[in-house]
Amino acid sequence: MRSMRRLHIGASKVHKWLSLIISAQLLIWFASGALMSFLPIEKVRGEHLVDRAAFKAVPADAAMVAPGKIIAQAGAPVETITWRMLGDHPVAEVTTKRGTLLFDAATGGIRDSIDARTATQIARDAWKSATKPSSTATLITAESSDYRGQLPAWQIAFSDLDQTSVFVAADSGKISAVRTETWRLYDFFWGLHIMDWKNHEDFNSWWLLAFAIGGLAMGIAGSVLLFMRWPLRRKRPKPASNPTLS
Repeated sequence: MRSMRRLHIGASKVHKWLSLIISAQLLIWFASGALMSFLPIEKVRGEHLVDRAAFKAVPADAAMVAPGKIIAQAGAPVETITWRMLGDHPVAEVTTKRGTLLFDAATGGIRDSIDARTATQIARDAWKSATKPSSTATLITAESSDYRGQLPAWQIAFSDLDQTSVFVAADSGKISAVRTETWRLYDFFWGLHIMDWKNHEDFNSWWLLAFAIGGLAMGIAGSVLLFMRWPLRRKRPKPASNPTLS
């Protein structure tokens, strides 16, 4: 009997204190999850503003060097060669085990990293609306809350209402990320949801694990209390008869 009483008191204390601690995070989980479910993922990614898959066809009359010349200069076994346009110039994108290289399709020479002008043209060509807002280009060499992708990269910041930034990888000239105010709002709540308040990407943190275990312990303690406090069906005693009415 005493052991059951101790179990009851212990479960009550565990459940009470864990409820106080975890309830705040539970509210954050529910609120952030609801908001992220409400926002269309296409809008979060900025697909309504920027076409990441936008490309120009290589002109049929473009002068192209023999692939063998490019392979000889790759410096490593070549896995694939892709002919495409980079701005207004045809290039050969060569994938090797050491990384990706860009070659001038006409001369076969290795291209330097793209400049601000080319990056801006790539971003503006991918802008879906016919009306293109003004933009500024900034070279990014370190990760930030807005961008944690391939570096270095050019950030093309547009002056639209959504404060859109298009990130173009400096080595390949491909659009590596699109960031909008909607994305930043989503990313903020995502960080709260997975309890990674700095980088917003690690969902295996000790904080998340600790609160998950705490929630499990709270549920177990609540189940113990429910079992111990469950009302037993008892026969109610019949009311005593009134002798005056007999």
